[in-house]
Amino acid sequence: MTTALTGIARQAVRIRFLGDFELTVNGAPVRRWRAGKARGLFQYLVIHRGQTLTRDRLYEVLWPGCDRSAGGSSLKVAAHALRRVLDAHPDSPHESGIRLHYRDFGYVLDIAELWSDVDRFQELVHSGLRAAGAGDRGAARERLRSAVGLYAGEFLRGENADWVVEQREYLRSLALRALDVLRADAVERDDFPELIEICRRTLGIDRHHEETYRALMAAHGRRGELACVRNWYELCARRLRDDLGVAPSAETERLLAALVPPAGPRPGLRPRPARRARPDTRADTRAPSPAGPATRPAPATWPASWSPLRPVGRPASRAAAQAGAPAAVRAAPRADALPASRPGVRAVPSADGGPGGPAGTPAGFRPAAPAAAGADAWPRAGRGPAGAVPGARIQ
Repeated sequence: MTTALTGIARQAVRIRFLGDFELTVNGAPVRRWRAGKARGLFQYLVIHRGQTLTRDRLYEVLWPGCDRSAGGSSLKVAAHALRRVLDAHPDSPHESGIRLHYRDFGYVLDIAELWSDVDRFQELVHSGLRAAGAGDRGAARERLRSAVGLYAGEFLRGENADWVVEQREYLRSLALRALDVLRADAVERDDFPELIEICRRTLGIDRHHEETYRALMAAHGRRGELACVRNWYELCARRLRDDLGVAPSAETERLLAALVPPAGPRPGLRPRPARRARPDTRADTRAPSPAGPATRPAPATWPASWSPLRPVGRPASRAAAQAGAPAAVRAAPRADALPASRPGVRAVPSADGGPGGPAGTPAGFRPAAPAAAGADAWPRAGRGPAGAVPGARIQ
């Protein structure tokens, strides 16, 4: 009896190679092997069953790089252990139907009733591809889906013998080919959920399958999911760069540019012109110094006709300003009446900006009276001697 999906029959011997190795004889799993190479010998003989495998070939497969004389006895030990484990002696056959014969300087394995996932997988893939080539999309879809369902993992996962790697890559290529046909069929039928599942299975087998990344980018681009498009592209580029040291193909780059164009001005909006800087029209009065940086310019002098130190609401003349001031204020001498080298003398602007002053003193300035010892030489704002004119700044 055979199941509809995978063709699993109730044979006496059932073997799974895809993923973890599993052997069942008459419903009982075989887990213990008497010799270290007995299981490897059985696996290789099953894949090449019906063929006579010479001893030299078995030496190269099971003991690569070892001396032939040492491998001769080891091969005999492995074959003897295999017969005992599987009751495969040709002179005393049992219900398993397994026979291990030695003939013509080699061994051959015969199994009467055998179901193998590798055999069924290859049969489904080849028949599905033939149906797809003939235009029978329904039959091709059903058979290839069944084949992908049988592919539970890489061939003899965890083993790294040369013949294992060779068989693994061959079956891996068949699985990817089946998924390619199923992906194209899902795209044509616009079946987004099935397309995503097929792409997931493909990347689980080959994480560098660039065509699958392009299919995912195109599928999300048709739905307007541009963030997903960029995420799949970046994942593809990162894996190719980190694992293989290559960049995405030109086809992938063109697809990204078509789906996610570079950022630019939004349609219907005029770009705002750049703001122009105002030119600095101030003249630089500093003269260049040959010995170093330019010196700081001297502070500008106030015009003779205006003094920033005049009190608000000043009288029309100097005489009127001092009319009501005490004698100490009125008697303040002018700068031209004092020697220029007198200690404690400094020039301050006059109230009316009148002329006069020693040589080098700007017009409109007069010397301040020296401060008395112990006295507040510079009274705070709003303070002054008794009888001072309100609002006048007393020096």
